[in-house]
Amino acid sequence: MQILPAIDIRGGQCVRLRQGDYNQETVFGDDPLAMARKWAEAGATRLHLVDLDGAKAGQPVNHEIVGRIVKELGIACQLGGGIRDEAAIRTLLDVGLDRVIIGTQALKQPDWFREMAGRYPGRIALGLDARDSMVATEGWLDVSSVSALELAADYQGLDLAAVIYTNIANDGMMQGVDEATIADMVALADLGFPVIASGGVTTLDDIRRLTDESNAHPNLVGSIVGRAIYEGTIDVTEAIRISTPGEASA
Repeated sequence: MQILPAIDIRGGQCVRLRQGDYNQETVFGDDPLAMARKWAEAGATRLHLVDLDGAKAGQPVNHEIVGRIVKELGIACQLGGGIRDEAAIRTLLDVGLDRVIIGTQALKQPDWFREMAGRYPGRIALGLDARDSMVATEGWLDVSSVSALELAADYQGLDLAAVIYTNIANDGMMQGVDEATIADMVALADLGFPVIASGGVTTLDDIRRLTDESNAHPNLVGSIVGRAIYEGTIDVTEAIRISTPGEASA
């Protein structure tokens, strides 16, 4: 199971929000490139980037710094936030991202999402941000009446890079990954999607639990870690060791 350190960018700074609330922001650094280098040196092979300004604006805002991260570190990166049209997809792929994450438009424009998944095979990830298993959109500002599993099932058969499932009630709260969230992720994995877990990953015990689920459900392929690595409750190098086959017991 791959460990993906998260770098959320707002106003050129590295920040973390609580439950996606822009009014509950903590700044952890003023140099996203330096932060990306730190996690790469800790052993990360992929970074999860979020353009929080883009999520609010509905279009990419921080793609220049994202391009610098990809170019200078040579590390695989995925990004979500503000990807609402094909021009945004092209802009982000052109700066070197290997996959982009689409959430809001997957709910609101399903035909367009299918078209983009076909046009950019293996480069589009479905972002399922959920509260009580219901899909949230517009940078988590709105909660829909569509369940995450229902939306994902509509896209079975598409060549998606991954499904990234975030329980926004847990995100940034340092409360661990709850059983309901794990159940949703396992259900998504059982639909045949490569699933990346996000939201609430707080301790190495959470990493161990997700690794066990990954061993039982191989389509659970990754875990995004955010606030925990900034507040020091998860060491990235140790998380990678635990989640790597054959390493945890070594």
